[in-house]
Amino acid sequence: MRMLRIAALMVLGVVPGYWLVTHARPASESPELDHATVLVRDLKTSAGFYEKVMELKQIPEPFKDGKHVWFRAGGHEQLHVVSGATEPSAQNIEVHMAFRVTSLPEFLKHLDQEKVKYRSFKGDSSTPTSRPDGVKQVYLQDPDGYWIEVNDDKF
Repeated sequence: MRMLRIAALMVLGVVPGYWLVTHARPASESPELDHATVLVRDLKTSAGFYEKVMELKQIPEPFKDGKHVWFRAGGHEQLHVVSGATEPSAQNIEVHMAFRVTSLPEFLKHLDQEKVKYRSFKGDSSTPTSRPDGVKQVYLQDPDGYWIEVNDDKF
């Protein structure tokens, strides 16, 4: 019904056509990723890793309790690093988060400078490998053992 009213107003010249295009939303828009959270043993060490190694920018967090550090991880997406883990993550490499970079070779130089080990998905080399869709990728782990894929996807 709302769209009919807007269309009628548009025909009458009351609402410009661009408004309809920029403000109309599909009836069944899918959810978008807002944030991911990792539970860590040492907040300072893990926050340092995501800031220095992964080059994420810290953003304000609302708790102000010394147990949370939030990072921008995309246009709107965030990574929340939260203290409280008592053991490292023991996930299979299949369970990972992935970050896209503009230049994988440049990011690998950065990892080399930081002395961070990375590997192929199968673990047989440190050379980037291509997924079936052609995207090149490597994997590394954060201080708590969470797997991270870094790729050159141009999505």
